[in-house]
Amino acid sequence: MISAGFVDDALECLARRGIDPGPVLAQAGFAAPVGGVVSAEQYGALWLAMSQALDDEFFGLGGRPMRPGSFTLLCHALMGASTLEQALRRALRFLGIVLDDPMGTLEVAGGTAAIVLRDSGEPRSAFAYRTYWIIVHGITCWLVGRRIPLRQVDFRCGPPGHAADYGLFFGAPVRFYAPVSRLAFDAAFLTLPARRSERALRDFLRAAPANILVRYRHDAGLAARVRAHLRAGMLRQGKQQDGMLREGAANAWPGFADLARQLRLPAATLRRRLAAEGQTYRGIKDELRRFKAEELLRTTLRPVGDIAAELGFSEPSAFHRAFRKWSGQSPGAFRRRSPA
Repeated sequence: MISAGFVDDALECLARRGIDPGPVLAQAGFAAPVGGVVSAEQYGALWLAMSQALDDEFFGLGGRPMRPGSFTLLCHALMGASTLEQALRRALRFLGIVLDDPMGTLEVAGGTAAIVLRDSGEPRSAFAYRTYWIIVHGITCWLVGRRIPLRQVDFRCGPPGHAADYGLFFGAPVRFYAPVSRLAFDAAFLTLPARRSERALRDFLRAAPANILVRYRHDAGLAARVRAHLRAGMLRQGKQQDGMLREGAANAWPGFADLARQLRLPAATLRRRLAAEGQTYRGIKDELRRFKAEELLRTTLRPVGDIAAELGFSEPSAFHRAFRKWSGQSPGAFRRRSPA
């Protein structure tokens, strides 16, 4: 589902142009006013109706209009790319020509890849940056056939009234008032092969943009079920530790065979279905450890050794090595650079 805040953000784009939202909502199959959350399919229909009303697939939020049909041309421009990195660089060049502003670049350093957006003037809205990233992230996830999990999402602008929805939507730590707008992920994904055919592209375009809003969400599929199961286990373990409500040690997580039994799936089926989503049990555990480590480093003053123990590392040095692999920096450096 898509939160009501994102629907309101979209409708504000009509208001700024003096366009009556009633006919647009009717074309998208909505009754006015819209209340509460909507499905990805409904939001996709609204996006298409607004693109026609605004003559702009980017909601009028770029330096120049993204004329209807640009999204389709962008997808065709990516066909034939051999890797995710090549596809991303093509996508960013294409959007730079079409939109002019913001200008996106791919920056790679210290094991982290980031799509960085720079504006020629004042910061745009969080909704504008989110829309850009939905387009690029959604298309490239489809190209490689799996979700690219995110490490961090930074916004140059201040938080909107529904800022909490952004963290839920992206499934990654979100920061506002950052120096640049930036969507970061593990650089190892850049080598993934782009493997879609022209026939697959036709099917993809028939369902767009609703499919990029739902298919590669962080909270969809079996991997999301495994994450929720592990988080619940951490929370139960934490409540048993002296009555404290903090999450407990990650070393309490079950082994793979035990996890399969708890989820009532044969181990081979669990492994095969996770692989089909481009995931592994080890990778999911590392992702949860990374998110929890970053949260504890940002929001507490607990010693790094204590954090390492809570996350299931046998010694602080192992945690330091893992954290440097995740983020390209030491835990101490991450803590110093994080906003208070």
